[in-house]
Amino acid sequence: LDIPQTQAGLEEVAARVGGSTIAIDLGAPDAAQALVDAAQADGGWDIVVHNAGITRDKTIANMTPAMWQMVVNVNLSAQERINDALVESGALQDGGRIVCVSSISGIAGNMGQTNYALSKAGVIGMVKSLAPSLAQQGITINAVAPGFIETRMTAAVPLAMREAGRRLNSMGQGGQPLDVAETIAWFASPASGGLTANIVRVCGQSLLGA
Repeated sequence: LDIPQTQAGLEEVAARVGGSTIAIDLGAPDAAQALVDAAQADGGWDIVVHNAGITRDKTIANMTPAMWQMVVNVNLSAQERINDALVESGALQDGGRIVCVSSISGIAGNMGQTNYALSKAGVIGMVKSLAPSLAQQGITINAVAPGFIETRMTAAVPLAMREAGRRLNSMGQGGQPLDVAETIAWFASPASGGLTANIVRVCGQSLLGA
């Protein structure tokens, strides 16, 4: 799943892994219902990974209301709407897994990322608050909190901050997307059936914003 503007890359990945695609803007008001329809067409889904996230970094003095709301909508509110819709409709099967992506910015904050940090802290709160009610259907909900991971998004971070992120890691390097993906895969597997409301940091002991 990705935004319509990345349709070509989305289809390329799906072809490689034998998957199918959904091109949709998760921030749109009708996105949750579109996902319910897609899930029901598949006979229900077992696993949902909330991996969508954006940044609009500014110090709070320079933050516009639009930048604030856009980040909160995509990073947090969309997850809430989608979870509610999938669970209430039964499109997420009993015994299913929800895995959310938070951030160490949601734990320790970070300079110029007030909106992002708030949204990622909200993800942690959502995981903890939803876990008891979802447990009644055998559904687990957990989150990973990546630290500095070498992605296109962090490539836009100023060079000095990027180097700080690498050096504050106990292994002296930035994390890789695979590190996060493997943690998500573990939360989605039968091996993690006894775990819910957990937040696992994937940060090499680094708290960049602390």
